Amino acid sequence: MSYFMKVNGTPYHTIWTHPENEQIVQVIDQRKLPFEFRVVDLQTDADVFEAIRNMTVRGAPLIGVTGAYGLYLALVHAGENNWLSVVNNSAQFIKTARPTAVNLSILVDELTALLVHCNSKVMACEVAFQEAGRMKAREICWSEAIGDFGCALIEDISQKKGGEPVNILTHCNAGWLACIDWGTATAPIYKAFHKSIPIHVWVDETRPRNQGARLTAWELSQEGVPHTVIPDNTGGHLMQHGMVDLCIVGSDRTTLNGDVANKIGTYLKALAAADNKVPFYVALPSTSIDFSMKDGVSEIPIEQRIGEEVTWMEGLLENGLPGKVNIINPSSPVVNYGFDVTPAKFITGLITERGICPATEPAIRALFPQSPLAAPLALQSGGFRPISAPPDLQSGGHPIPQ
Repeated sequence: MSYFMKVNGTPYHTIWTHPENEQIVQVIDQRKLPFEFRVVDLQTDADVFEAIRNMTVRGAPLIGVTGAYGLYLALVHAGENNWLSVVNNSAQFIKTARPTAVNLSILVDELTALLVHCNSKVMACEVAFQEAGRMKAREICWSEAIGDFGCALIEDISQKKGGEPVNILTHCNAGWLACIDWGTATAPIYKAFHKSIPIHVWVDETRPRNQGARLTAWELSQEGVPHTVIPDNTGGHLMQHGMVDLCIVGSDRTTLNGDVANKIGTYLKALAAADNKVPFYVALPSTSIDFSMKDGVSEIPIEQRIGEEVTWMEGLLENGLPGKVNIINPSSPVVNYGFDVTPAKFITGLITERGICPATEPAIRALFPQSPLAAPLALQSGGFRPISAPPDLQSGGHPIPQ
């Protein structure tokens, strides 16, 4: 099993199968970080749905892989005669957990299309298990490739600065927690850091759930990457004063014309970057590209989350224990849009597993002339054959040591 990221020195992914029971899927509870490291067991597709909905797991690539494991768990508990209807019903159910990130529906549909050709529950379970592990392996490989392509951008800026630290601004968490390993927006950062390229990361706090302050900052601290947490409204000021060399963010859904849906506040950073001529890149795997959409602002569904995320702030209380405090006038209404859309014209380029391209339909089609998800398994009369996952990643794996 291949690992890059570590928690207190121990290698981890964000999802794996239980080392002693393959019918249990385990995930890191991202709601508890950075104050507590907790592992959660998922045993049914209902567990998977709730884990995605309540953001125990989050991040577009991880959500997609978790959804695939959800289909596997549904099959585990299905009957011998109704397993196919269970697959179809579970797929529709899981896809409704969160609407904006397209990875969830892409991977669930991809796996469903394979399972309907199985001739027994036993075969379907085996295919679902192996394929979910292959999807996990694929996301890891793609994240590392994104890191290599993005690192070249950072290295080029470093050379132009004569070796002075490259200041990178990111928003939300598009790190290994969101992507199983490496991350998307953070992968170039980790690659550059381990090539001893001097870097410093400005970490947006990312209200209201503070994924930047809580998750990205925790990740960078674990790896030893120099960083500073800033309030969400600080980025524009930093850019005006030449303190940002490069912006890299992630994507929950990118349309064929290059519009990008990402965590709320991304659009404002892109506007500030454009005004100050700061390169603004979006790092994403092809599983985040929605080839059916061409206008992000009008077509991408934007999730509205509960107002409690805005009115209450989680953190450590004076007694040193995690807790919540109300930070909003109790009688005032709130609205909580989870994402916004950055139009393609404000994006310098898309960093994908196949390279960097402009945020335009011709460039995206040139990089992905065919679906990158075609033919993941060769189904045979006697079973199945995984054909693209690295051998050490096909099984899904688990942290070592536990």
